[in-house]
Amino acid sequence: MTTPITPATRAAADEQRARKLLSRVPLIDGHNDLPWALRDAGGMDLTTVDLAAPVSGMHTDLPRIAAGGLGAQFWSVYVPASLAGEAAVATTLEQIDLVHRMVQRYPGRLELAVTAADVRRIFAAGRVASLIGAEGGHSIASSMGTLRTLYALGVRYLTLTHNNNVPWADSATDEPQAGGLTGFGRAVVGEMQRLGMLVDLSHVSPGTMKDALDAAEAPVIFSHSSARALCDHPRNVPDAVLARLPGNGGLCMVTFVPDFVSPECAAWAAGLTADMRERGLDPWDFDIREQAAQERAAANPRPTATLAQVADHVEHVREVAGIEHVGLGGDFDGTFQLPDGLADVSRYPALIAELLGRGWTEDDCARLAGGNLLRVLAAAEDAARDLAQRRGPCTARIEDLDGR
Repeated sequence: MTTPITPATRAAADEQRARKLLSRVPLIDGHNDLPWALRDAGGMDLTTVDLAAPVSGMHTDLPRIAAGGLGAQFWSVYVPASLAGEAAVATTLEQIDLVHRMVQRYPGRLELAVTAADVRRIFAAGRVASLIGAEGGHSIASSMGTLRTLYALGVRYLTLTHNNNVPWADSATDEPQAGGLTGFGRAVVGEMQRLGMLVDLSHVSPGTMKDALDAAEAPVIFSHSSARALCDHPRNVPDAVLARLPGNGGLCMVTFVPDFVSPECAAWAAGLTADMRERGLDPWDFDIREQAAQERAAANPRPTATLAQVADHVEHVREVAGIEHVGLGGDFDGTFQLPDGLADVSRYPALIAELLGRGWTEDDCARLAGGNLLRVLAAAEDAARDLAQRRGPCTARIEDLDGR
């Protein structure tokens, strides 16, 4: 007697296929905030938190990384945009040091990666390739020397802004000042690409996106952004920008943050932001924001996003930009809420299974999972070799180019 194929059995079969696929190809996530979550929880001394065991209250630990088939991770060395100058630089260096120490503490599970070849080698050896991304141009304090130092320490992308403008680039969630990139901002993009550091356009305004793409001589990325056409949040990428990725060779890594995935969640969050501003609270202080969110939810229940909606964003980016220009950047441990079905880093196979169930081929899913990011990394390395032959290090100061 033939066992009937039900939606549940089909979904289980698709998830098994997804797990087998992720054992063969590296899933590379563009953004994880575990380093700041550890710092925030008092875990700068890594002996106080054992990542080799389940860690309560966080989305990420080594057992769940293994369960999720994660092959490589960009660890964010985020520091708050409220920090500036020496404080921002010093705290960024502390976060880079934390990632280095985290990798050294678990040598059988993690290994630092700085090239595409490193990622392939480390994945083949059964470890998780650990890359570093700096989240926000405030981390360099408008200093090319600091930018080069971060690269020397292993940083392989810089998000040009976080939630606030920097003196040389506009953020998506601040009032425009520069209209995009200033002259110094364009020089930062050029110096990053001369080094081989990826230009990350998550968090930046559409004007900054456009100016960066105009200036770029190598592929750019969005490390954790979704599609604005599906969810009209300023952190998401407009179709006009997605349509430019094939010409640039770049990549939009779709994020899982509910406010960027679900229009209902975005509307609820916009109401929360307005309410906080009326009360004189800083909507970008995440601890205060979450407390205010819990108070608001008591009278106005917070909506939820779903795994299927995340898959919708993945498919939309593919439709507009093409299969070679979409990836994943979950933002685990950088958000208090996550979509139903994507509660932590163990759940990547469920998303891949959803796409397989929608008719994606395994080759398509392999590109999404990590193949596209490996291509971008290799292209950035190739461009850097060419650019370094054509020009030396940029020594310009912001006052030289922007009159400040």
